Amino acid sequence: MSTSCAVPAPVRSKLFINPHQHRFVLPRRTYQHRNKCGMLRRNFTLKGVVAAGVSVVCSALNTDCVGGMERLPLKPEGYNFWTWRGHRIHYVEQGDGFPIVLIHGFGASAFHWRYNIPELAKGYKVYAIDLLGFGWSDKAMIEYDAMVWRDQVADFLKEIVKEPAVLVGNSLGGFTALVTAADLPEEVAAVALLNSAGQFGDASGETDTSSEETFLQKFLLKPLKEVFQRIVLGFLFWQSKQPARVKSVLQSVYINATNVDDYLVESITRPAADPNAGEVYYRLMTRFMSNQTKYKLDSVLSRLTCPLLLLWGDLDPWVGPAKALRIKEFYANTSLVNLQAGHCPHDEVPEEVNKALVNWLSSLKLNASLQTV
Repeated sequence: MSTSCAVPAPVRSKLFINPHQHRFVLPRRTYQHRNKCGMLRRNFTLKGVVAAGVSVVCSALNTDCVGGMERLPLKPEGYNFWTWRGHRIHYVEQGDGFPIVLIHGFGASAFHWRYNIPELAKGYKVYAIDLLGFGWSDKAMIEYDAMVWRDQVADFLKEIVKEPAVLVGNSLGGFTALVTAADLPEEVAAVALLNSAGQFGDASGETDTSSEETFLQKFLLKPLKEVFQRIVLGFLFWQSKQPARVKSVLQSVYINATNVDDYLVESITRPAADPNAGEVYYRLMTRFMSNQTKYKLDSVLSRLTCPLLLLWGDLDPWVGPAKALRIKEFYANTSLVNLQAGHCPHDEVPEEVNKALVNWLSSLKLNASLQTV
């Protein structure tokens, strides 16, 4: 049920360099006998000191440490919960400072920001929310529509964050962030999109929906279509929650699949075990997918008033760089950073995304100007 893809892995983009590198300097020593065994002992000692140093740093941070990067621990019970319209909504909260709200993509959860939350929390108040129907949030039996998640994020800003914030979204979460910012300019200081969902309008005009359903369509063809959809989508959902299948789909949209690991797979398959998850999947794949075409990017962007950052994985097999260029052409107050990554750059090249986000946020001078609004 997730977004994401695997192709032979090229070298990661060198646009940014990880600023958090730890160097361990040992005092020089002289040895009378520089034989092979002595050199091996020295190498072993050096590696042991480095490993011990990294271990101390990681344990002091009270978080997972993978490959030198801090990682949000995967908690089966979740972190924090907020009741919205009678439904339990899961979210993560870390750090202090100007607030940032991270919004995941289709099929993912707050844990997809595992490498971004600890780093961003060093200078900002970071929230990562699970959209209704996904992750650790309730699998509500409602009619899903893009505006449901807009309303959820809008109320989250008002009731939990309680001040203007920066919204950062990937894929479906990107479109949710964009619509929320367009409709609630007083609540959103800026928006960052990572390979966002959403379509531009068709220049030929809107689809004609004025024709009425015939008796045959309403009482025979439509029920048969729904039965067929339930059978097919039921099978697809069963497949989509198998760990091997999830891993395969993720590898198809991650150009460098190094981070497609057990943590990521579990963060997707665990919510799929919910008794209502199958019905939610059916409603998302039928109602939502057909309704989302009503909301066009050009219409949303024409109402946007805040700064916009595009962090774009140019090797995304689903949403290529041409879309980012079109957004930038349409909306003047846009900054664009191109990344050598797939559909989920925040998890594939988190060092580069974190660096780009912090640089952009610093340029906005949020603490100086917007906290007094």
